[in-house]
This record gives sequence, structure tokens and C-alpha cells, in this order.
Amino acid sequence: MPGPRIACIGVIGKTDNPLHMSLFPPYLNSTIEFSFLLNSSLDVFEIRQKETSIDQDLGLLHAVDERLASYGWLTTTGIKFLIVVDFIGDQSTNETRGVARPSFRESDLKPAFRALQTAYIQLLQNPFYSPDDYITPANGAVQAAKISHITDQKFIAEVNRIGNSWAPGTTSL
Repeated sequence: MPGPRIACIGVIGKTDNPLHMSLFPPYLNSTIEFSFLLNSSLDVFEIRQKETSIDQDLGLLHAVDERLASYGWLTTTGIKFLIVVDFIGDQSTNETRGVARPSFRESDLKPAFRALQTAYIQLLQNPFYSPDDYITPANGAVQAAKISHITDQKFIAEVNRIGNSWAPGTTSL
């Protein structure tokens, strides 16, 4: 059934360094556009972080247009998860006309964010993954000690599973 679906999932490090980005159909070739969207959402992350009490769910961060919007989740360790939702969904069939779309609430994303956090925790348990590959020189500028993109295939597969299986109303992933 057509309706809201995940277009992109991003994992951003403590120093706003991109760790991972997964794109979902029909956006598989839109890396630059979604990199820009995730980056522009980080400013709102910082503002919301100051306004939000303990809750990790920062809600809507950036509404691009009537089709795309980004939502954020902050871990206690400073890792940021971003999910970009495509509200129109798959329009490849003509069956979308006259069919009621599932309604969307921000709380519908909580199971996806929790599943992402669980996948990231499992990644941290991998002794070959080092989350702190960034150093801060004396001048305060952040530089990469080495390329720190997440390449763990188990983590990537889990992110793809979450993105492909999420739908509004899903209670667990």
C-alpha cells in the first residue's frame, strides 16, 4: 500500500562526522542531495538538544517540502540518528488514486529509532570497530585520524532491514 516510507537513514558521530548513510528506493542515486539534507538537519539538532529535557526523540528537524522531512534521535553518547521520511511513497502504480494512505505520527518512528540504537550498540560490541577515530588537535579543529565510515556488513544489513520494513503503525522492528 502506498504511503509514508523511509527514504534515508543517517548515523552521525559526536563531532557531526557522518558515519553511515543508507538510501532507499527511489532515492538510491541521490547521495549528494541527502548528504546535504542530513547536514542541514544538524543545526536543528543542536538547538533541539538544548530545548529538550531527557527524551532522546527530537522529533521533526527539517521539513524540506510536502514530500520529505527529517526526524532525529540523540543517543546518550552523542551519536545522532536521522531518518528522512518520504510522505508520498511509491507512486509507481496507478492504484494510489482514491486509496486512503496510512496516517503518520512522529511517534511512528520510535520503533525504527530504537532498532537503530540497538543495531549501533551491537556494532559497538564488535572489537574491530573503533568509534573514536577522530582526534582534536590543539587548535580545536576536528580532523579525521582515518576514514571512519561504518563498514560492518551486519550493521549495514540491519539498517537496510529497518528502512525497508518500517511503515506507519509498526510497533516493533
